[in-house]
Amino acid sequence: MSPVYARASSRFAGRRLSVGRIAVTVVGVLAVAGSVAAAAVLPAVSDATSGAPTDARWFASYYDVTLESGEQLARSPLGDSAGGGVLAFVVAAADDDCTPTWGKAYTLDDSAKTFELDRRVERLKQAGVPLSVSFGGVINTELASACSTVPALTDAYRTVMDRYGIDVMDLDIEGDMLTDEAARERRAEAVAALQQERVADGGALDVWLTLPVAPSGLTDDGLAQVEAFLDAGVDLTGVNAMTMNYGADDAVSTSMSTLSIDALTATASQLQDLWGRLGRPLPAGGVWAMMGATPMIGVNDVKGEVFTLDDATALNAFATEKGMARLSMWSLNRDQTCGSNYPNLDRVSTSCSGIEQAGQSFASVLGEGYTGTPSGRPAPDEADAVEIADDAATSPYPIWSSQTYYSAGVKVVWQGSVYVSKWWNEDGAEPDDPRLDTAGSAWTYLGPVLASDVPFSLPQLAPGTYPEWSPTALYDQGDRVMYEGTGYEARWWSQGKQPDRSVLDHDYSPWKLLTAP
Repeated sequence: MSPVYARASSRFAGRRLSVGRIAVTVVGVLAVAGSVAAAAVLPAVSDATSGAPTDARWFASYYDVTLESGEQLARSPLGDSAGGGVLAFVVAAADDDCTPTWGKAYTLDDSAKTFELDRRVERLKQAGVPLSVSFGGVINTELASACSTVPALTDAYRTVMDRYGIDVMDLDIEGDMLTDEAARERRAEAVAALQQERVADGGALDVWLTLPVAPSGLTDDGLAQVEAFLDAGVDLTGVNAMTMNYGADDAVSTSMSTLSIDALTATASQLQDLWGRLGRPLPAGGVWAMMGATPMIGVNDVKGEVFTLDDATALNAFATEKGMARLSMWSLNRDQTCGSNYPNLDRVSTSCSGIEQAGQSFASVLGEGYTGTPSGRPAPDEADAVEIADDAATSPYPIWSSQTYYSAGVKVVWQGSVYVSKWWNEDGAEPDDPRLDTAGSAWTYLGPVLASDVPFSLPQLAPGTYPEWSPTALYDQGDRVMYEGTGYEARWWSQGKQPDRSVLDHDYSPWKLLTAP
C-alpha cells in the first residue's frame, strides 16, 4: 500500500505514515502490530513480557504552574490521582540567562511570593501527594540551551529539585531544543551528574524523557536524545511519548487513539531496538515497563485533531493491556468543559478542553487502574511534619482573630497554617473549623507555615514623609498620613477611623495602604 506523508508544515514533514496502520480501528491496530506487514517497517515488540507491575503503573496530569494567579493549585484536583501531578514548566530566564524560572514569567522566589508555590508544594507533600517537575516545553528556552557549561546546568537543575524536595524529574524536549546537539550533550551530562550526586547522598532521582512522536514513532532527534542520556550514564526511568498534534494528512478522519497507538507501538519497537543495539538490558517487564504516553486532551493545537473521552478510554485500555508504566495528560488546567462565554471552541484554551465532557474528567478515564506512584517510594509520613507555633513576631501573615474584618484575598495564619479569605467576613468560624466543608468555609487552606517564611511587616516610609494620623482630624479623599511608620491614603471622607484596619479590610476601611511615597 502506498505511503502518505505528513504535511510539509507539520513538525513531522517527510516522515512516512502507513495508510494501512492509520485506517484501521484500535482493535485492528493491535492485530496488525504483530503482523508481517508491520514487521517490515520496524521489528515486532516482544509480547513475552507483562510490562510494569500493576501496582507500579501511575497516572499524573501536567499542571501549568504559569497559569497560577490566586488559589487555583490549592483548589485543583491535583491530589485526586495516586500519581499526583507534574508541575510544568521550568525554563531559563532568557536565551543567555541560566536562572531557572517557571515559564519565564516567574523566578522561583517570585512564584513563592505571588502564588505561594513553595507552601502549596509542601502542603501536597505532607498530604502524601507525589510530585514531579518538568523542564522544557515547546516555548521559551530550556535550561540546557541557556546554561553554557555542564556545572552551571547541573546547578540550575539541582536548585529546582532541592528547593521543592522532589525526586522525579521530567524533561520535555521538543521544537528547537530537540535539534540543538550541544545542548543535548550538556543536558545528558548534567542530569547524569545530578542523579549520581543524589545516589551518592543516599537519595534517588528518577528521570523521564518526554519526547514528540509521529505515528511512525520517535524522530531521529528524539532517539538521539535518548541515546545521549544512556551514553552519559543516566539511569533512565522511562520515555514518555507526546501522543498529540500529529499533523498527519488524514488525522481528521482517523481517531487520535488510533494514531496514538500506532505511535506507541512504533516507539516501543525503536526503544527495544536501541537497547538491544547498545547491549543494555530492558526492565524485567520489557520495553512497555519503561514507556509512558501523554495526550493533549480535547482540541489539539493542530486544527481538526481532537482527543475525545472515547480516545482516552481506548488509550487507557491499550496501555493497560501492554502494561505501560505511565500515563499523563496535557493538562489538568484544561480538564473541564468550556463555559458558555467561550464560544469559539476551535481556539485552543489553556483553561478548558474545547469539547463537551458532560461532567466526566479525562483524568479519571485515563487514570483508571493506574494507582501507583511515579517513584514507587513511600511518601513522607505527614506526622513527621513539624508544626510551627503561631507567633505574630515571626508569622508570614497576621494571626487570625474573630474580632477582625477580612476582605476576600487576605491571608492569615492559624494553628501553623496559612489561609486565604474567600469573601469578606468577620466574627466567623475559625479557619480550620472541622464542622465546615470547603464550600461552606470562608477560608481556603493554602499550606503550612514554613521555616523559611519571612515575618510579616508593613512597608515603612521615612519619618515626616506625611503628617501623623490624628483620631480627631477630618480627612478628605486623597489625603495622606503616616501611622506607626506606614503610609496611607484616604479613599473617602472620614474621622476617627484607624488607618491600619485597611491592611485586612479593603472593602469598608476609608484608607488604603501605600507601598511607596
